[in-house]
Amino acid sequence: MNVMEGQLVLLLPVIVPIGAGLLILLAKAFGQNRSLLAGTVVLALAAEMVLVLVALGNGKSLAVWRMTDMLTLDFQIDSVSRIFASLTVTVWFLVGLYAISYMSHEQEEQRFFGFYLIVLGVLIGLDFSGNLITLYVFYELMTLTSLPLVLHERTREASMAGLKYLFYSVAGAFLALFGILFLAGTANNLTFVPGGMPGVQNAVFSGKEGLLLAAVFCLLIGFGAKAGMFPLHGWLPTAHPVAPAPASALMSGVITKAGVLAVIRVVYFVVGPEAIRGTWVQDGWIFLSLLTVFMGSLLAYKEPLLKKRLAYSTVSQVSYILFGLGMLQPTAFVGALSHVVFHSLIKNALFLCAGAMILHTGKTKVKDMAGLGKDMPVTLSCFTIVSLALIGIPPASGFVSKWYLATGALASGTGAWAWIGPVMLLVSALLTAGYLLPLTIQGFFPGADLADGRPEKGERVTKPELSAWMLVPVLALTAGSLLLGCFPGGILAMLKTIASAVL
Repeated sequence: MNVMEGQLVLLLPVIVPIGAGLLILLAKAFGQNRSLLAGTVVLALAAEMVLVLVALGNGKSLAVWRMTDMLTLDFQIDSVSRIFASLTVTVWFLVGLYAISYMSHEQEEQRFFGFYLIVLGVLIGLDFSGNLITLYVFYELMTLTSLPLVLHERTREASMAGLKYLFYSVAGAFLALFGILFLAGTANNLTFVPGGMPGVQNAVFSGKEGLLLAAVFCLLIGFGAKAGMFPLHGWLPTAHPVAPAPASALMSGVITKAGVLAVIRVVYFVVGPEAIRGTWVQDGWIFLSLLTVFMGSLLAYKEPLLKKRLAYSTVSQVSYILFGLGMLQPTAFVGALSHVVFHSLIKNALFLCAGAMILHTGKTKVKDMAGLGKDMPVTLSCFTIVSLALIGIPPASGFVSKWYLATGALASGTGAWAWIGPVMLLVSALLTAGYLLPLTIQGFFPGADLADGRPEKGERVTKPELSAWMLVPVLALTAGSLLLGCFPGGILAMLKTIASAVL
Protein backbone atom coordinates (compact mmCIF):
# COMPACT_ATOMS: atom_id res chain seq x y z
CA MET A 1 0.00 0.00 0.00
CA ASN A 2 1.43 3.37 -1.02
CA VAL A 3 0.39 6.71 0.45
CA MET A 4 1.15 10.22 -0.77
CA GLU A 5 3.17 9.86 -3.94
CA GLY A 6 3.27 12.97 -6.08
CA GLN A 7 2.73 16.70 -5.63
CA LEU A 8 1.17 17.69 -2.31
CA VAL A 9 0.17 21.03 -3.83
CA LEU A 10 -2.91 19.21 -5.19
CA LEU A 11 -4.04 18.19 -1.71
CA LEU A 12 -3.98 21.60 -0.05
CA PRO A 13 -7.01 23.04 -1.94
CA VAL A 14 -9.00 20.04 -0.70
CA ILE A 15 -8.00 19.91 2.95
CA VAL A 16 -7.71 23.64 3.74
CA PRO A 17 -11.40 24.57 3.22
CA ILE A 18 -12.52 21.34 4.87
CA GLY A 19 -10.29 22.11 7.85
CA ALA A 20 -11.53 25.70 8.01
CA GLY A 21 -15.14 24.50 7.84
CA LEU A 22 -14.60 22.01 10.67
CA LEU A 23 -12.95 24.72 12.76
CA ILE A 24 -15.95 27.02 12.28
CA LEU A 25 -18.36 24.23 13.19
CA LEU A 26 -16.51 23.21 16.36
CA ALA A 27 -15.22 26.49 17.82
CA LYS A 28 -17.82 28.32 19.95
CA ALA A 29 -16.12 31.66 19.37
CA PHE A 30 -17.50 31.82 15.82
CA GLY A 31 -21.05 31.60 17.12
CA GLN A 32 -20.46 34.48 19.54
CA ASN A 33 -18.54 36.88 17.30
CA ARG A 34 -20.01 37.52 13.88
CA SER A 35 -17.09 39.67 12.75
CA LEU A 36 -14.69 36.84 13.53
CA LEU A 37 -16.90 34.44 11.55
CA ALA A 38 -17.14 36.74 8.53
CA GLY A 39 -13.42 37.49 8.54
CA THR A 40 -12.51 33.81 8.75
CA VAL A 41 -14.84 32.92 5.88
CA VAL A 42 -13.44 35.63 3.62
CA LEU A 43 -9.86 34.68 4.52
CA ALA A 44 -10.53 30.99 3.87
CA LEU A 45 -12.17 31.69 0.51
CA ALA A 46 -9.37 34.03 -0.57
CA ALA A 47 -6.73 31.49 0.49
CA GLU A 48 -8.58 28.78 -1.41
CA MET A 49 -8.53 30.83 -4.60
CA VAL A 50 -4.75 31.19 -4.29
CA LEU A 51 -4.27 27.49 -3.51
CA VAL A 52 -6.38 26.40 -6.48
CA LEU A 53 -4.50 28.72 -8.85
CA VAL A 54 -1.17 27.39 -7.59
CA ALA A 55 -2.36 23.79 -7.94
CA LEU A 56 -3.68 24.36 -11.45
CA GLY A 57 -0.46 26.05 -12.49
CA ASN A 58 2.07 23.72 -10.87
CA GLY A 59 0.39 20.42 -10.03
CA LYS A 60 0.23 17.36 -12.24
CA SER A 61 -0.66 14.26 -10.24
CA LEU A 62 -0.85 12.92 -6.70
CA ALA A 63 -1.49 9.38 -5.48
CA VAL A 64 -3.22 9.95 -2.14
CA TRP A 65 -3.84 6.28 -1.35
CA ARG A 66 -3.24 3.11 -3.30
CA MET A 67 -4.15 -0.46 -2.33
CA THR A 68 -4.31 -2.10 -5.76
CA ASP A 69 -4.12 -0.86 -9.34
CA MET A 70 -7.92 -0.47 -9.21
CA LEU A 71 -8.51 0.79 -5.66
CA THR A 72 -6.73 4.11 -5.66
CA LEU A 73 -7.40 7.69 -4.70
CA ASP A 74 -5.57 9.78 -7.27
CA PHE A 75 -5.60 13.46 -8.17
CA GLN A 76 -4.51 14.81 -11.53
CA ILE A 77 -4.77 18.10 -13.37
CA ASP A 78 -5.96 18.35 -16.95
CA SER A 79 -7.88 20.90 -18.99
CA VAL A 80 -11.25 19.72 -17.71
CA SER A 81 -10.01 19.99 -14.11
CA ARG A 82 -8.89 23.55 -14.78
CA ILE A 83 -12.28 24.62 -16.12
CA PHE A 84 -14.39 23.10 -13.35
CA ALA A 85 -12.06 23.97 -10.46
CA SER A 86 -11.64 27.58 -11.62
CA LEU A 87 -15.38 27.96 -12.02
CA THR A 88 -16.11 26.38 -8.65
CA VAL A 89 -13.72 28.47 -6.58
CA THR A 90 -14.63 31.74 -8.34
CA VAL A 91 -18.36 31.31 -7.89
CA TRP A 92 -17.92 30.04 -4.33
CA PHE A 93 -15.93 33.16 -3.44
CA LEU A 94 -18.51 35.56 -4.91
CA VAL A 95 -21.51 33.81 -3.40
CA GLY A 96 -19.67 33.63 -0.07
CA LEU A 97 -19.33 37.42 -0.02
CA TYR A 98 -23.04 37.73 -0.76
CA ALA A 99 -23.88 35.22 1.97
CA ILE A 100 -22.05 37.22 4.65
CA SER A 101 -24.68 39.93 4.38
CA TYR A 102 -27.62 37.72 3.40
CA MET A 103 -27.19 35.27 6.28
CA SER A 104 -27.23 38.06 8.88
CA HIS A 105 -31.00 37.63 9.04
CA GLU A 106 -30.70 33.86 9.45
CA GLN A 107 -30.02 31.81 12.53
CA GLU A 108 -27.23 29.22 12.68
CA GLU A 109 -24.82 31.19 10.50
CA GLN A 110 -21.97 29.26 12.07
CA ARG A 111 -23.34 25.93 10.86
CA PHE A 112 -24.11 27.28 7.39
CA PHE A 113 -20.63 28.67 6.77
CA GLY A 114 -18.96 25.60 8.25
CA PHE A 115 -20.62 23.30 5.75
CA TYR A 116 -20.27 25.93 3.04
CA LEU A 117 -16.48 25.64 3.24
CA ILE A 118 -16.50 21.87 3.65
CA VAL A 119 -18.52 21.41 0.45
CA LEU A 120 -16.06 23.65 -1.39
CA GLY A 121 -13.16 21.38 -0.42
CA VAL A 122 -15.09 18.28 -1.45
CA LEU A 123 -15.97 19.79 -4.84
CA ILE A 124 -12.34 20.69 -5.52
CA GLY A 125 -11.47 17.07 -4.71
CA LEU A 126 -14.10 16.01 -7.23
CA ASP A 127 -12.68 18.35 -9.86
CA PHE A 128 -9.13 17.09 -9.26
CA SER A 129 -10.10 13.39 -9.33
CA GLY A 130 -7.74 11.33 -11.47
CA ASN A 131 -9.85 8.19 -11.82
CA LEU A 132 -13.43 7.02 -11.55
CA ILE A 133 -13.00 5.57 -8.04
CA THR A 134 -11.76 8.88 -6.64
CA LEU A 135 -14.53 10.76 -8.42
CA TYR A 136 -17.17 8.46 -6.95
CA VAL A 137 -15.82 8.88 -3.41
CA PHE A 138 -15.95 12.67 -3.61
CA TYR A 139 -19.29 12.55 -5.42
CA GLU A 140 -20.82 10.74 -2.45
CA LEU A 141 -19.11 13.07 0.02
CA MET A 142 -20.60 16.01 -1.88
CA THR A 143 -24.11 14.67 -1.30
CA LEU A 144 -23.56 14.12 2.42
CA THR A 145 -21.85 17.44 3.09
CA SER A 146 -24.29 19.53 1.03
CA LEU A 147 -27.35 17.99 2.70
CA PRO A 148 -27.12 20.35 5.74
CA LEU A 149 -27.42 23.32 3.37
CA VAL A 150 -30.82 22.00 2.28
CA LEU A 151 -31.83 21.26 5.90
CA HIS A 152 -30.64 24.66 7.13
CA GLU A 153 -34.06 26.08 8.06
CA ARG A 154 -34.90 22.93 10.08
CA THR A 155 -38.59 23.20 9.21
CA ARG A 156 -40.76 20.27 8.24
CA GLU A 157 -40.64 21.41 4.62
CA ALA A 158 -36.84 21.56 4.75
CA SER A 159 -36.68 18.09 6.28
CA MET A 160 -38.86 16.62 3.56
CA ALA A 161 -36.80 18.37 0.88
CA GLY A 162 -33.61 17.09 2.46
CA LEU A 163 -34.91 13.52 2.52
CA LYS A 164 -35.92 13.80 -1.12
CA TYR A 165 -32.52 15.19 -2.05
CA LEU A 166 -30.85 12.32 -0.22
CA PHE A 167 -33.14 9.66 -1.72
CA TYR A 168 -32.62 10.79 -5.30
CA SER A 169 -28.88 11.20 -4.79
CA VAL A 170 -28.48 7.75 -3.25
CA ALA A 171 -30.62 6.15 -5.96
CA GLY A 172 -28.43 7.76 -8.61
CA ALA A 173 -25.27 6.74 -6.77
CA PHE A 174 -26.33 3.09 -6.65
CA LEU A 175 -27.00 3.08 -10.39
CA ALA A 176 -23.60 4.63 -10.98
CA LEU A 177 -21.95 2.10 -8.67
CA PHE A 178 -23.28 -0.78 -10.78
CA GLY A 179 -21.70 0.74 -13.86
CA ILE A 180 -18.41 1.32 -12.08
CA LEU A 181 -18.25 -2.28 -10.84
CA PHE A 182 -18.75 -3.58 -14.37
CA LEU A 183 -16.17 -1.23 -15.85
CA ALA A 184 -13.74 -2.29 -13.13
CA GLY A 185 -14.00 -5.83 -14.46
CA THR A 186 -13.09 -4.82 -18.01
CA ALA A 187 -9.95 -2.76 -17.38
CA ASN A 188 -6.88 -2.84 -15.15
CA ASN A 189 -7.72 0.60 -13.79
CA LEU A 190 -10.18 3.43 -14.35
CA THR A 191 -7.75 6.30 -14.80
CA PHE A 192 -9.05 9.17 -16.88
CA VAL A 193 -7.54 9.09 -20.37
CA PRO A 194 -8.73 11.42 -23.18
CA GLY A 195 -10.79 9.33 -25.58
CA GLY A 196 -11.31 6.49 -23.07
CA MET A 197 -9.46 3.55 -21.56
CA PRO A 198 -8.50 0.88 -24.17
CA GLY A 199 -9.42 -1.95 -21.79
CA VAL A 200 -12.98 -0.69 -21.45
CA GLN A 201 -13.36 -0.13 -25.18
CA ASN A 202 -12.17 -3.68 -25.89
CA ALA A 203 -15.26 -4.98 -24.09
CA VAL A 204 -17.28 -3.87 -27.09
CA PHE A 205 -15.47 -6.41 -29.23
CA SER A 206 -15.24 -9.27 -26.70
CA GLY A 207 -18.85 -10.35 -26.43
CA LYS A 208 -19.68 -7.96 -23.58
CA GLU A 209 -21.14 -5.11 -25.61
CA GLY A 210 -24.69 -5.51 -24.28
CA LEU A 211 -23.64 -5.47 -20.65
CA LEU A 212 -21.22 -2.62 -21.26
CA LEU A 213 -23.94 -0.47 -22.81
CA ALA A 214 -26.31 -1.27 -19.94
CA ALA A 215 -23.61 -0.27 -17.45
CA VAL A 216 -22.92 3.00 -19.28
CA PHE A 217 -26.63 3.82 -19.37
CA CYS A 218 -26.85 3.22 -15.60
CA LEU A 219 -23.91 5.58 -15.14
CA LEU A 220 -25.59 8.25 -17.27
CA ILE A 221 -28.88 8.00 -15.34
CA GLY A 222 -27.12 7.77 -11.99
CA PHE A 223 -24.81 10.74 -12.43
CA GLY A 224 -27.59 12.53 -14.33
CA ALA A 225 -29.55 12.64 -11.07
CA LYS A 226 -27.27 15.35 -9.69
CA ALA A 227 -27.52 17.18 -13.02
CA GLY A 228 -31.33 17.11 -12.76
CA MET A 229 -31.98 14.88 -15.78
CA PHE A 230 -35.28 13.00 -16.01
CA PRO A 231 -36.29 10.70 -14.33
CA LEU A 232 -34.20 11.61 -11.24
CA HIS A 233 -34.76 15.36 -11.41
CA GLY A 234 -37.40 15.73 -8.69
CA TRP A 235 -35.06 16.87 -5.90
CA LEU A 236 -34.18 20.17 -7.60
CA PRO A 237 -37.53 22.01 -7.46
CA THR A 238 -38.06 20.72 -3.92
CA ALA A 239 -34.67 21.53 -2.43
CA HIS A 240 -34.12 24.99 -3.93
CA PRO A 241 -37.08 26.89 -2.42
CA VAL A 242 -36.34 25.78 1.18
CA ALA A 243 -32.58 26.42 1.14
CA PRO A 244 -31.13 29.89 1.75
CA ALA A 245 -30.60 31.83 -1.47
CA PRO A 246 -26.78 31.41 -1.48
CA ALA A 247 -27.18 27.65 -1.10
CA SER A 248 -29.84 27.56 -3.83
CA ALA A 249 -27.52 29.49 -6.14
CA LEU A 250 -24.63 27.09 -5.62
CA MET A 251 -26.76 23.96 -5.89
CA SER A 252 -28.15 25.22 -9.17
CA GLY A 253 -25.04 26.78 -10.62
CA VAL A 254 -22.25 24.51 -9.35
CA ILE A 255 -23.40 21.30 -7.66
CA THR A 256 -25.53 20.28 -10.66
CA LYS A 257 -22.34 20.61 -12.74
CA ALA A 258 -20.78 17.87 -10.61
CA GLY A 259 -23.16 15.48 -12.33
CA VAL A 260 -22.12 16.92 -15.68
CA LEU A 261 -18.44 16.47 -14.82
CA ALA A 262 -19.06 12.84 -13.87
CA VAL A 263 -20.82 12.22 -17.20
CA ILE A 264 -17.94 13.82 -19.11
CA ARG A 265 -15.41 11.66 -17.30
CA VAL A 266 -17.38 8.45 -17.91
CA VAL A 267 -18.14 9.00 -21.60
CA TYR A 268 -15.06 10.86 -22.81
CA PHE A 269 -12.32 9.68 -20.44
CA VAL A 270 -13.22 6.09 -19.46
CA VAL A 271 -15.62 4.41 -21.89
CA GLY A 272 -14.80 6.49 -24.96
CA PRO A 273 -17.36 8.11 -27.26
CA GLU A 274 -16.87 5.49 -30.00
CA ALA A 275 -18.18 2.75 -27.69
CA ILE A 276 -21.66 4.31 -27.57
CA ARG A 277 -21.86 6.20 -30.86
CA GLY A 278 -24.90 5.06 -32.86
CA THR A 279 -26.14 2.74 -30.09
CA TRP A 280 -29.39 2.73 -28.16
CA VAL A 281 -27.50 4.36 -25.28
CA GLN A 282 -26.83 7.47 -27.33
CA ASP A 283 -30.44 7.59 -28.55
CA GLY A 284 -31.78 7.11 -25.02
CA TRP A 285 -29.43 9.73 -23.63
CA ILE A 286 -30.44 12.33 -26.24
CA PHE A 287 -34.13 11.55 -25.78
CA LEU A 288 -34.00 11.94 -21.98
CA SER A 289 -32.00 15.16 -22.19
CA LEU A 290 -34.39 16.77 -24.69
CA LEU A 291 -37.40 15.58 -22.71
CA THR A 292 -35.89 17.23 -19.64
CA VAL A 293 -35.17 20.44 -21.59
CA PHE A 294 -38.82 20.76 -22.64
CA MET A 295 -40.36 19.52 -19.40
CA GLY A 296 -38.24 21.81 -17.21
CA SER A 297 -39.01 24.86 -19.34
CA LEU A 298 -42.74 24.13 -19.37
CA LEU A 299 -42.91 23.56 -15.61
CA ALA A 300 -40.93 26.75 -15.01
CA TYR A 301 -43.35 28.67 -17.23
CA LYS A 302 -46.31 27.48 -15.12
CA GLU A 303 -44.66 27.87 -11.69
CA PRO A 304 -45.74 30.94 -9.65
CA LEU A 305 -43.01 30.80 -6.96
CA LEU A 306 -39.87 32.64 -8.07
CA LYS A 307 -37.21 30.34 -6.59
CA LYS A 308 -39.06 27.21 -7.67
CA ARG A 309 -39.42 28.68 -11.16
CA LEU A 310 -35.65 29.15 -11.29
CA ALA A 311 -35.18 25.60 -10.03
CA TYR A 312 -37.24 24.18 -12.89
CA SER A 313 -35.24 26.42 -15.20
CA THR A 314 -32.07 24.70 -13.97
CA VAL A 315 -33.62 21.30 -14.70
CA SER A 316 -34.04 22.44 -18.29
CA GLN A 317 -30.80 24.35 -18.79
CA VAL A 318 -28.42 21.73 -17.41
CA SER A 319 -29.93 19.22 -19.82
CA TYR A 320 -28.87 21.55 -22.64
CA ILE A 321 -25.36 20.54 -21.57
CA LEU A 322 -26.21 16.84 -21.43
CA PHE A 323 -27.78 17.07 -24.88
CA GLY A 324 -24.63 18.64 -26.32
CA LEU A 325 -22.46 15.97 -24.73
CA GLY A 326 -24.76 13.25 -26.07
CA MET A 327 -24.23 14.42 -29.64
CA LEU A 328 -20.63 13.10 -29.45
CA GLN A 329 -19.64 15.84 -31.88
CA PRO A 330 -16.83 18.42 -31.40
CA THR A 331 -18.84 21.61 -31.95
CA ALA A 332 -21.68 20.40 -29.71
CA PHE A 333 -19.08 19.39 -27.10
CA VAL A 334 -17.70 22.94 -27.13
CA GLY A 335 -21.23 24.28 -26.77
CA ALA A 336 -21.90 21.98 -23.83
CA LEU A 337 -18.75 22.91 -21.91
CA SER A 338 -19.21 26.62 -22.62
CA HIS A 339 -22.77 26.34 -21.29
CA VAL A 340 -21.33 24.82 -18.10
CA VAL A 341 -19.50 28.09 -17.48
CA PHE A 342 -22.13 30.50 -18.78
CA HIS A 343 -25.09 28.85 -17.08
CA SER A 344 -23.24 28.79 -13.77
CA LEU A 345 -22.62 32.53 -13.86
CA ILE A 346 -26.13 33.32 -15.08
CA LYS A 347 -28.02 31.07 -12.70
CA ASN A 348 -26.01 32.15 -9.67
CA ALA A 349 -26.80 35.76 -10.54
CA LEU A 350 -30.50 34.94 -10.96
CA PHE A 351 -30.73 33.20 -7.59
CA LEU A 352 -28.82 35.94 -5.80
CA CYS A 353 -31.14 38.56 -7.31
CA ALA A 354 -34.16 36.45 -6.36
CA GLY A 355 -32.86 36.07 -2.82
CA ALA A 356 -32.43 39.83 -2.50
CA MET A 357 -35.93 40.46 -3.88
CA ILE A 358 -37.53 37.99 -1.47
CA LEU A 359 -35.48 39.25 1.47
CA HIS A 360 -36.38 42.89 0.94
CA THR A 361 -40.02 42.49 -0.07
CA GLY A 362 -41.11 39.41 1.85
CA LYS A 363 -42.81 38.14 -1.30
CA THR A 364 -42.11 34.82 -2.98
CA LYS A 365 -44.48 34.84 -5.99
CA VAL A 366 -43.68 36.55 -9.26
CA LYS A 367 -47.11 38.16 -9.57
CA ASP A 368 -46.69 39.93 -6.22
CA MET A 369 -43.52 41.73 -7.31
CA ALA A 370 -45.12 44.23 -9.69
CA GLY A 371 -43.56 47.67 -9.36
CA LEU A 372 -40.36 46.27 -7.92
CA GLY A 373 -38.23 48.23 -10.37
CA LYS A 374 -38.83 51.49 -8.52
CA ASP A 375 -37.51 50.14 -5.22
CA MET A 376 -34.82 47.76 -6.51
CA PRO A 377 -33.72 49.10 -9.91
CA VAL A 378 -30.16 47.73 -9.78
CA THR A 379 -31.25 44.25 -8.70
CA LEU A 380 -34.00 44.04 -11.31
CA SER A 381 -31.68 45.41 -14.01
CA CYS A 382 -29.12 42.70 -13.26
CA PHE A 383 -31.89 40.10 -13.22
CA THR A 384 -33.00 41.33 -16.65
CA ILE A 385 -29.52 41.24 -18.19
CA VAL A 386 -28.80 37.67 -17.07
CA SER A 387 -32.33 36.63 -18.07
CA LEU A 388 -31.61 37.80 -21.61
CA ALA A 389 -28.34 35.87 -21.48
CA LEU A 390 -30.14 32.70 -20.41
CA ILE A 391 -32.70 33.11 -23.20
CA GLY A 392 -29.82 33.36 -25.67
CA ILE A 393 -30.09 36.95 -26.85
CA PRO A 394 -26.83 38.17 -28.45
CA PRO A 395 -24.29 39.35 -27.50
CA ALA A 396 -24.74 37.75 -24.08
CA SER A 397 -22.96 34.49 -23.24
CA GLY A 398 -25.99 32.21 -23.51
CA PHE A 399 -26.23 32.95 -27.22
CA VAL A 400 -22.69 31.66 -27.82
CA SER A 401 -23.18 28.30 -26.11
CA LYS A 402 -26.60 27.72 -27.65
CA TRP A 403 -25.26 28.58 -31.11
CA TYR A 404 -22.56 25.95 -30.76
CA LEU A 405 -25.06 23.44 -29.41
CA ALA A 406 -27.45 23.96 -32.33
CA THR A 407 -24.80 23.98 -35.07
CA GLY A 408 -23.07 20.98 -33.52
CA ALA A 409 -26.34 19.05 -33.46
CA LEU A 410 -27.03 19.88 -37.12
CA ALA A 411 -23.58 18.59 -38.05
CA SER A 412 -23.73 15.50 -35.85
CA GLY A 413 -25.17 13.04 -38.36
CA THR A 414 -27.49 11.59 -35.72
CA GLY A 415 -30.52 11.32 -37.98
CA ALA A 416 -33.70 12.93 -36.71
CA TRP A 417 -32.00 14.11 -33.52
CA ALA A 418 -29.88 16.47 -35.64
CA TRP A 419 -32.90 18.70 -36.25
CA ILE A 420 -35.19 17.75 -33.34
CA GLY A 421 -32.53 19.00 -30.93
CA PRO A 422 -32.22 22.56 -32.32
CA VAL A 423 -36.02 22.81 -32.61
CA MET A 424 -36.39 21.82 -28.96
CA LEU A 425 -33.73 24.34 -27.94
CA LEU A 426 -35.65 27.06 -29.77
CA VAL A 427 -38.93 26.10 -28.10
CA SER A 428 -37.19 26.09 -24.73
CA ALA A 429 -35.72 29.55 -25.41
CA LEU A 430 -39.22 30.91 -26.07
CA LEU A 431 -40.49 29.35 -22.85
CA THR A 432 -37.48 30.79 -21.02
CA ALA A 433 -38.47 34.25 -22.18
CA GLY A 434 -42.01 33.49 -21.04
CA TYR A 435 -41.03 32.64 -17.46
CA LEU A 436 -38.24 35.19 -16.88
CA LEU A 437 -39.26 38.39 -18.64
CA PRO A 438 -42.67 38.88 -16.94
CA LEU A 439 -40.85 39.82 -13.73
CA THR A 440 -38.92 42.49 -15.61
CA ILE A 441 -41.98 43.79 -17.44
CA GLN A 442 -44.16 43.91 -14.32
CA GLY A 443 -41.29 45.28 -12.27
CA PHE A 444 -40.48 48.24 -14.51
CA PHE A 445 -43.91 48.72 -16.13
CA PRO A 446 -46.45 47.73 -13.47
CA GLY A 447 -49.47 49.47 -14.98
CA ALA A 448 -51.56 52.40 -13.91
CA ASP A 449 -52.78 50.87 -10.64
CA LEU A 450 -49.20 50.47 -9.42
CA ALA A 451 -47.56 53.36 -11.25
CA ASP A 452 -47.09 55.28 -8.00
CA GLY A 453 -44.65 52.57 -6.86
CA ARG A 454 -46.87 51.01 -4.22
CA PRO A 455 -46.64 47.27 -4.79
CA GLU A 456 -49.51 46.31 -2.55
CA LYS A 457 -52.13 48.17 -0.50
CA GLY A 458 -50.13 51.36 -0.33
CA GLU A 459 -47.04 49.70 1.17
CA ARG A 460 -43.57 50.64 -0.04
CA VAL A 461 -40.29 48.84 0.44
CA THR A 462 -38.24 51.08 2.74
CA LYS A 463 -35.12 48.93 3.25
CA PRO A 464 -31.93 49.64 1.30
CA GLU A 465 -31.82 47.74 -1.97
CA LEU A 466 -28.56 45.81 -1.53
CA SER A 467 -25.60 46.02 0.81
CA ALA A 468 -22.13 46.26 -0.72
CA TRP A 469 -21.47 42.63 0.25
CA MET A 470 -24.46 41.57 -1.84
CA LEU A 471 -24.14 44.10 -4.65
CA VAL A 472 -20.54 43.37 -5.71
CA PRO A 473 -21.09 39.62 -6.37
CA VAL A 474 -24.30 40.28 -8.28
CA LEU A 475 -22.62 42.88 -10.47
CA ALA A 476 -19.58 40.66 -11.03
CA LEU A 477 -21.67 37.66 -12.11
CA THR A 478 -23.81 39.87 -14.35
CA ALA A 479 -20.75 41.42 -15.97
CA GLY A 480 -19.23 37.99 -16.51
CA SER A 481 -22.41 36.73 -18.15
CA LEU A 482 -22.32 39.62 -20.59
CA LEU A 483 -18.58 40.00 -21.25
CA LEU A 484 -17.94 36.31 -21.90
CA GLY A 485 -20.55 36.55 -24.63
CA CYS A 486 -18.91 39.61 -26.16
CA PHE A 487 -15.38 38.18 -25.93
CA PRO A 488 -15.66 34.36 -25.94
CA GLY A 489 -12.51 33.68 -27.99
CA GLY A 490 -10.22 32.61 -25.15
CA ILE A 491 -12.54 30.10 -23.53
CA LEU A 492 -13.72 28.71 -26.87
CA ALA A 493 -10.14 28.11 -28.00
CA MET A 494 -9.48 26.13 -24.81
CA LEU A 495 -12.65 24.09 -25.24
CA LYS A 496 -11.86 23.30 -28.87
CA THR A 497 -8.50 21.92 -27.77
CA ILE A 498 -10.25 19.62 -25.29
CA ALA A 499 -12.76 18.53 -27.94
CA SER A 500 -9.99 17.62 -30.37
CA ALA A 501 -8.33 15.47 -27.68
CA VAL A 502 -11.40 13.41 -26.76
CA LEU A 503 -13.22 13.16 -30.11
